[in-house]
Amino acid sequence: MTTAAAPSHPTVASLLRRADLSLRDLATADTRRLSREVRWVHSSDLADPTPFLSEGLVLLTTGRQFEAVGVDAYGKYVARLADRGVVGVGFGTEVVREGVPSPLIAACRAASMPLFEVPYRTPFIAVARANAEEVAASSYARRTWALSAQRAIALAALRPDGLGATVSELARQLGAWVGLFDAAGELSRQHPAAGLSAETAGALRTEVGAVLRRGARAGSSLRIGDTPFTLQTLGRGGHLRGVIAIGAGDLDREGRGVVTAVIAMAGLALEQHGDLARARGALRAGVVQSLQGEDSAAARRIARDVWGPMPEPPLAVGLTDAGAAWSDAVAEYLEVRADERRGTLFFGRSEDGLVIVAPASRTEVMNDIADRFGCRIGVASPATYSTFARTMDQARVARDRGDGGVTRFADVARTGILTALDTADARALAAAALHPLVEYDRAHGAALHQTVRAWLDADCSHEATARALGVHRHTVRARLAAAEKALARDLTSFAVRAELWAAFKALDPDA
Repeated sequence: MTTAAAPSHPTVASLLRRADLSLRDLATADTRRLSREVRWVHSSDLADPTPFLSEGLVLLTTGRQFEAVGVDAYGKYVARLADRGVVGVGFGTEVVREGVPSPLIAACRAASMPLFEVPYRTPFIAVARANAEEVAASSYARRTWALSAQRAIALAALRPDGLGATVSELARQLGAWVGLFDAAGELSRQHPAAGLSAETAGALRTEVGAVLRRGARAGSSLRIGDTPFTLQTLGRGGHLRGVIAIGAGDLDREGRGVVTAVIAMAGLALEQHGDLARARGALRAGVVQSLQGEDSAAARRIARDVWGPMPEPPLAVGLTDAGAAWSDAVAEYLEVRADERRGTLFFGRSEDGLVIVAPASRTEVMNDIADRFGCRIGVASPATYSTFARTMDQARVARDRGDGGVTRFADVARTGILTALDTADARALAAAALHPLVEYDRAHGAALHQTVRAWLDADCSHEATARALGVHRHTVRARLAAAEKALARDLTSFAVRAELWAAFKALDPDA
């Protein structure tokens, strides 16, 4: 991509255009070769000057090295120069010989090496001075442009939407597409608008997301299709605030300086925005806490004054895992979505997760967050603000019982209450409750554990228990009496029976 701010370096073509030098092009078939940058002009009559040359150089010669050589020597000479990166050859005539050797012209044409005649009246030093003047003029022009660009960008930063204006001004100064991605990897500002195809924008968003997930400050370059891009992170390592993407290839020193100034300004603005975001986050957390109290109407009034109306019931209340609650990227993403969907999305931190509130008919944002950030989200059954605290409990159960992604309480509830016993805590409590029976059996060779379990499964019928165990009903009564003493619990109490039955289920749900 050629930018409006691309530096105008001296070239072989610009030297040929100098009327005061009277240079004459002799061998250029490929005019593109004339546009290569000339970094310096050097003169030598050595047969092989390449050890003393550098890339981007024009070599001037009087041809003394070609005395008494064969035709093949010209081709080998030009090939060595081309391999070294020489961008042009100037032949000074009327010093050693008249005119330019035709084998040299043929060799330069074959190698697409620009060749021009330097007449006797034009000293080599004049050609070198002309190039040096162009280098100095180019350097001065670039420094002037950089100062002007930084001044324009600084003025743009003072406008109401300072970040957006800064991005637009940088794009105009570089003559390239510039985009600002937020901490969530979303393209928040760009200039020109819709300057990328959908395919290119998608590929760029994927790369930006990978950079943000790494969390380290970095600059990188890539090519998507025919367009080169430069990426530069914003913010501190571990707390990146976004990425600036520039649709241009390698920038020169002045261009990089202008971009660096913008990165510093944007980074500062985003850090200040982060301070404000943290204050808003604290206020959101307060609203969430108030919604769980008795006066949810007050919380809704506060939210309405700051962010606009809250979502209308019936509500879908989601609760993320704790990690997502403290993720800047998740908060940034939700902030953007909430701004786009005023009145249909609210979020805020709670003690053990990020609470997301939306109309029950518009829960796609929860699926988006789970997919994008790989977090777990529990979603309660449709509810109202008056039942918000109970709804939070449902969301918490759904999140903790889910295997990942979005889990709805309605799906968890269909599996029954007993599935809540399938936890390590429940099994630990159950084992402790039944431990006296196990110890008694081990010490006395009895079967209290088996008998109590069979008795509970038989709806506490002594006769049915005796048949199931193949013993007399009086044996069952005796064992239950011993079990009461071992447990120090009254087995005639329904609550005790229910607790023991739940303990057996927790340890062996399939039995």
